[in-house]
Amino acid sequence: MFSRMSITKSTGTYSQQIERLKAALETADAVIIGAGAGLSTSAGFIYTGARFEQYFSDFAPKYGFQDMYSGGFYPYSTPEEYWAYWSRYITVNRYTDPPKPVYQNMLKLVKDKDYFVLTTNVDHCFQKAGFDKKKLFYTQGDYGLFQCSEPCCQETFDNESVIKAMMKQQRDMRIPSSLIPRCPRCGKPLTMNLRADDTFVEDEGWHSAAERYSDFLRHHEKTTVLFLELGVGYNTPVIIKYPFWRMTASNNQATYACINFGEAVCPQEIETQTICIDKDIGQVLQDLLK
Repeated sequence: MFSRMSITKSTGTYSQQIERLKAALETADAVIIGAGAGLSTSAGFIYTGARFEQYFSDFAPKYGFQDMYSGGFYPYSTPEEYWAYWSRYITVNRYTDPPKPVYQNMLKLVKDKDYFVLTTNVDHCFQKAGFDKKKLFYTQGDYGLFQCSEPCCQETFDNESVIKAMMKQQRDMRIPSSLIPRCPRCGKPLTMNLRADDTFVEDEGWHSAAERYSDFLRHHEKTTVLFLELGVGYNTPVIIKYPFWRMTASNNQATYACINFGEAVCPQEIETQTICIDKDIGQVLQDLLK
């Protein structure tokens, strides 16, 4: 549908783009937010540098990795080591709030609008910031949920109490063997509910959220819609970016806004309906609130 060539939307000054986006927010019948990793990065969830050193300075010299993401793929020798790492990772990226109020500012902008959020993020920041959980669809899972590694069932299990116990009792980058989580249905090891392959569990909550999102899209397919894309890269563009482009092209009342530091682009076919802002998301949201 779209040409291979995408262009950076650079026409107009930053202040003009902000005013256009303010007007789009004001006049939209509905705001559909598509959020990727760049949004949480803007909020301060950095997986490298000082934040990595703060939480994983003991893991780095022993295992040789220098960022949280790489640590998640390390082939640990024992499940006790594996869960020591992952319990700490989940604690700091799921059960700890990000240091900057980016998600709270996003809520201020849309709380009085008819909105829905589609996100590939798994850190639960939208709900922690106060977004209505009935208006959220976490497509790729949740750090706060376990699933059977088999999987023997299409169920997920809250992990907060287990993760906190692992954090409290871990010593020398190991947890007690008694805390290794196992499926309550079959006894096989539990794992995180994160989409990595075809074993990902789409539980009842996932399907309910998917249905609510589909209903929202159908209800607003011919109305004045703002597709607000925040920090979405090209790891999984088929989930948010490409559908947003397609739905904008099929609705001449729609506006596509892309806020992405370094990757604010759009297809030529929808250029006239697009606002692209190549800047930190947190700064843009602050300026929109002024």
